[in-house]
Amino acid sequence: MTTMAQNNVEMVHQFIDTFWNKNDLDAVDRFLSDDYQELSYQSKEGLVAFAGTILAAFPDKRYTVEEIIGQGDKVLVRMTVKGTHQGLFFGTAPTGHTIDVTLYRQYRVVDGKINEHRGWIDMVTMWSQIRGNQLPMDCPIQRYT
Repeated sequence: MTTMAQNNVEMVHQFIDTFWNKNDLDAVDRFLSDDYQELSYQSKEGLVAFAGTILAAFPDKRYTVEEIIGQGDKVLVRMTVKGTHQGLFFGTAPTGHTIDVTLYRQYRVVDGKINEHRGWIDMVTMWSQIRGNQLPMDCPIQRYT
């Protein structure tokens, strides 16, 4: 018999594969609850818009789950995204450089659907890979380097 945590892990894994790797942006309705809280991209629509930006900039992108842990209604994911910078990314023209960046995600699953998401990505590494160690002028990290 599978536990709630195991079911939640499997569902989050399916969401990552369907939404991020297969680029099925309409999958939000299948995987996310009606009262979904998006704490990284402000809203469900913000998540879809950001995914579109990533897809346009890195059309060959691939997310790989490195570690996934479920406990109760929480699912924690450590993954990498790899791809080639082939389109405009936040004002930066395509460089042809590849990225290999670590991301952390925390999901809360309620009644079989993702109800909440928080995310962290290593943007310093990402920008250094895209631009060859030169951060964009409007990057908030620039203030602290």
